[in-house]
This record gives sequence, C-alpha cells and structure tokens, in this order.
Amino acid sequence: MQRLHFLLSIVILAALVIGCAPKTNVQSENARALENPTSTNVPETPTPIPSSTLEVVPHNPPASCPISIPHNPPFTPPAPYDSMGFEGEFWYGSDSLWTAVRENGTWEALPHNPEGYTQKVFWWRDGYVWTEEPEPALTVTGERLDASAPPLHASKATNASASDIGSAMLVGVEMPTLGCWKITGKYGDAEVSFVVWVAP
Repeated sequence: MQRLHFLLSIVILAALVIGCAPKTNVQSENARALENPTSTNVPETPTPIPSSTLEVVPHNPPASCPISIPHNPPFTPPAPYDSMGFEGEFWYGSDSLWTAVRENGTWEALPHNPEGYTQKVFWWRDGYVWTEEPEPALTVTGERLDASAPPLHASKATNASASDIGSAMLVGVEMPTLGCWKITGKYGDAEVSFVVWVAP
C-alpha cells in the first residue's frame, strides 16, 4: 500500500514538473516571427520622384538654345499693325501669319499648374477680322529642343481685339517642363515657328 502511494506521488510530481516547464519552442518561434516579419508587414518602398520634376534649368537661355531673333531686315506688318505692338517684343513672321516674340527670348515666372507652365500667344494675319472669325482656323504645336519631354498642349484659337494689338488671334499654351521650346503656328498654307526659353 505504501508502495502504491509512493508511485502515485512520483506520477503527480512528474506531471507538475512538466506543466511548469517553460515553453521554449513556442517562445523561440514567436521571437523568430518578430525578427522576420512577413512581407505584408513590410512598408512599401516609396515611389521615386521622376527626374523631370527635379530638373533645374538656368534663368537665362544657354547658347545651345537657338532663341528667335528679329529678321534681317526686321519684319514690319502691314498697316495698321506697323504702329502697334508690345513693349519688349518684336514682330516675327510674314504678312500671312506673324506673332510677337520677347526681345530677350525668355518666358519667365509663368503661372504653373499640374499640366505645365501656361502662356498666352497672340497671332495675326493680314485681312483677319476678329468679328468675322471668332474661332480662327489656327493650330499651334510645340516641342522641346534641349531634352525629351511631352509636347505642349494648346487650346483652341479664339479671337481678340484691343487698341494696341488690333484684330488678333489668341491661343493658350502649356509647356509640361521648363527649357528650350519651339512653337509653331499654322493657318492655311502659312506657318511660323519661333524658339523661346521657358525659365523659372
């Protein structure tokens, strides 16, 4: 009988020892899980900023940008436009189609939106009357010359009139980047291109 009690005591003691033993395997597994989290717990790598948004260009046009200069001899439009114009700009083109170009060849500090840098460009042609053609058959395109870039976006042409410009055509353009841009206007068989430096 005493032997039976002795064996029973040993069995109970063994059960207590096993129940109190540390669960090293479970803890080590948990530790490894914390040290090596699954890919779903790893934050995604931030998307790099496109290099074009980081581009820095000088304020003044470099020699590599062939900005437009006055014709030699300078173009003079027909009357009454020969007595009109904008300060700091010169007439550029022919009687069939012309525009006004900045003397320093630079468009600077233009308004900026997600689509690009915006500018208004006026165009003229001999015989154009703003009241007779409120939506002129003028198209404007543009490309960057000094680097790869999407083409500029141009609005539909509209009419314009003022004492210093007479009867004119107006197009809004958006250049997606700064830099050296060639802009071309077409009306029928007439075509005029000029190059401008778009600066900060």
